Amino acid sequence: MQTLVQPRSSPSYDDDLVQWIDAQIHLLLENRFSELDIENLVDELDGMKKQYANELDSRLTVLIMHLLKCQYQKNHPPGKWHSTLIEQRRRIAFLLKDAPSMRNSVLAFALDCYPSARRRAAFETHLDASIFPTQLPYSVEQILDDNFIP
Repeated sequence: MQTLVQPRSSPSYDDDLVQWIDAQIHLLLENRFSELDIENLVDELDGMKKQYANELDSRLTVLIMHLLKCQYQKNHPPGKWHSTLIEQRRRIAFLLKDAPSMRNSVLAFALDCYPSARRRAAFETHLDASIFPTQLPYSVEQILDDNFIP
């Protein structure tokens, strides 16, 4: 990991985020813990965790929406949505590789995002929302299975 040359005074979190991060890395590497900006470090780490959660939610929403479209949009060309299914599953797998503890949360995220995925599928297909199940119709195994296409 390469860091920028450190200025004589520590950069402010509010003035230059990249320089601030670099300074925090420098302090950690030199075991100068008392000089760390703990409050902002905690905020940044919490933000990183939230970013993973937001990405999982977003990718599951798109994936489930396209699973619904594959299953219920009868007039779509075969394979039309398959590329999106492949890409979203690939990105979810990559995310879960970096954060394997999130695998335990996939069902909760899928259940939470399902109403949005259902509304979006209805909007994009011009089908009545009542055509789609009111509850998530797929298991976590099906959602994550590269070979599952309803």
